Amino acid sequence: MTQTSENVTWLTQEAYNKLRNELEYLTGPARSEIAAKIAAAREEGDLRENGGYHAAKEEQGKQELRVRQLTQLLENAQVGEAPTSTDGAVAPGMVVTIAFDGDEDDTLTFLLASREYASADIETYSPQSPLGAGVIGHKVGEDAEYELPNGRKASVKILQADPYNG
Repeated sequence: MTQTSENVTWLTQEAYNKLRNELEYLTGPARSEIAAKIAAAREEGDLRENGGYHAAKEEQGKQELRVRQLTQLLENAQVGEAPTSTDGAVAPGMVVTIAFDGDEDDTLTFLLASREYASADIETYSPQSPLGAGVIGHKVGEDAEYELPNGRKASVKILQADPYNG
């Protein structure tokens, strides 16, 4: 899992390898493929009305943005192990269940990890998000406070914190 402090991103070896492989693909074969698409579209003539050319250039821009994101992420990566057991304290790489304002009927369960781990299976909150930063280090049963976008404070109770096994 990952934890990003201001300058460091914590990754498991598996996550680091996956992101490194994606970067290698994007800077190698994927760049060649998009260059070929652009060249083929350019040969079709007038670029102002060439939808294939504009689509390929847009795809190239998105691909280069992802390359920059991955490069920065990996440059600041610190490789470590995902949590395997817990002392009850919330940490990145854990599935956390909280109750809003102590109301145990109004709960949220989420993965505390980098957006790189986001999936349809479980909601993901970054350790840098207000909620993520507010719950880190708190133990099951404790209350945690975080700042809402409007500047007000909100309180949650930590109900459960378990290592993510997904």
